[in-house]
Amino acid sequence: MKIIRYSLNPHTPSTAPDSDPDVRRGDYSELPPAARLLPPCSPSKIVCVGRNYAEHAKELGNEVPAEPLIFLKPPSSLIASGDAIVYPKLSQRVDFEGELGVVIGKRARNVAGDEASGYILGYTCVNDVTARDLQKKDGQWTRGKGFDTFCAAGPYVIPKEEVDFASFRVRTFVDGDKKQDGSVKEMLFDVNAVIAYVSSFMTLEPGDLIATGTPPGVGPLQPGSRVQIDIAGLGVLENHVVAQG
Repeated sequence: MKIIRYSLNPHTPSTAPDSDPDVRRGDYSELPPAARLLPPCSPSKIVCVGRNYAEHAKELGNEVPAEPLIFLKPPSSLIASGDAIVYPKLSQRVDFEGELGVVIGKRARNVAGDEASGYILGYTCVNDVTARDLQKKDGQWTRGKGFDTFCAAGPYVIPKEEVDFASFRVRTFVDGDKKQDGSVKEMLFDVNAVIAYVSSFMTLEPGDLIATGTPPGVGPLQPGSRVQIDIAGLGVLENHVVAQG
């Protein structure tokens, strides 16, 4: 099953919660032709893992972390496949970061690593868009990671029972050119370890989204760019970039 959220109202915002009367759920194969595709989950929070691939940490001149490096993106940053990433006037360097997304299926607190998979609904594609210059300038990541439109997710969620997790490769294409291609097996901290770590200090709610880190190859986007995050078995998350008006 390809789990989606959508609306028949073209003006429904990407950030609309499940409680919005215009938001519907279903299977991607039954998406009405005129429907507006929404992000496939409505998270109370977006939990992200920084530097979870050794080569990515190295390419940015950073040390490999000794434990998961966690930060948050606000739900207001969420957009769906097909939506525009807005290049903000405040930044001179906006990067793509293709990532595997994990959608939580039930409330998780103090979860043991060997039980973590039981709390996963499924997987999706994520683009952790980043204003790299502001991230470096600020020394912490809230502004550089938190702009509206800076978390693209979708196009759908595939239930964990229906995937071959070990086969996942995160590939990113910009204007058709491959920029990233990394196996999830290269993660420093696997999904179970991340869920155990995060749930030791934070309650994860159904629908929460975890972005598990990006492989090496990150680079800049420009207004007019078309960026695709392609994870075989999870579909292709595609967005275009526009300048802030």
